[in-house]
Amino acid sequence: MKAYIFPGQGAQFTGMGLDLYEKSPLAQELFEEANDILGFSITDIMFEGTADELKQTKVTQPAIFLHSVILAKVLGDNFKPEMVAGHSLGELSALVANGVLSFQDGLTLVSKRALAMQKACEMQESTMAAVLGLEDKVVEDVCAEIDGVVVAANYNCPGQLVISGEIEAINKACEVLKEKGAKRALVLPVGGAFHSPLMEPAREELAAAIEATTFNEPTCPVYQNVTASAVTNPEEIKKNLMIQLTAPVRWTQSIQQMIADGGTEFIEVGPGKVLQGLMRKIDRNVTASGASLEE
Repeated sequence: MKAYIFPGQGAQFTGMGLDLYEKSPLAQELFEEANDILGFSITDIMFEGTADELKQTKVTQPAIFLHSVILAKVLGDNFKPEMVAGHSLGELSALVANGVLSFQDGLTLVSKRALAMQKACEMQESTMAAVLGLEDKVVEDVCAEIDGVVVAANYNCPGQLVISGEIEAINKACEVLKEKGAKRALVLPVGGAFHSPLMEPAREELAAAIEATTFNEPTCPVYQNVTASAVTNPEEIKKNLMIQLTAPVRWTQSIQQMIADGGTEFIEVGPGKVLQGLMRKIDRNVTASGASLEE
């Protein structure tokens, strides 16, 4: 079965989407519509902006979403997913790709998500750290013992788990994890504790926007970050999306479940190759490639 997977924040690069814009009238139309919806020229920043400009959350999230979703639409008949999943922000791209959300509604939610997260980051200093070379259970147990807020946030692949929380708690957790044998426990250059309880103000704000948005029947199952299992009921998809910002991204588990359910060919749709790299660490027996217009 063909599975399409959609990247999250961190996959952005200067010039992203420009080839799509130049090659496809449909892409041009959708990019211009995106500029109108967002109220600023995101295409200028995507095509010519600096790395710093692209790093602003209010830009990064819509930019990655647009690159993924427009590429999927331009692929036309070549895009026939039998299952989809997206990493964090990528879940919204996946929901547009399988027909649950319209392009316009998806982009509006992404923009609101980015601004709400930015606001939550400004309310409290917080961060994330990548932990390499330990079993998930060891990392979870250490987080549970630390004073302050620190939780497992992104289960990226076996032996790579990102933790999220208050700066002091993260630093303490990193010390303990190194003592426990972590190859690395590295604080990441992010401005907030995504997928942790500290995102609660953003979750509330986004939940209200999700509640007011129409969710349609999907064309294929989506494996959501929160459950790591196939979901097709629009109400259930909505409910899971509402708690995504404060819940962990169960990416390893999602991919393993997709493979168990018959996924054999995984195609990453969007900028970069991050998810293809993770696929190889999760299961080398399935093929992983990037979507391209040349197909």
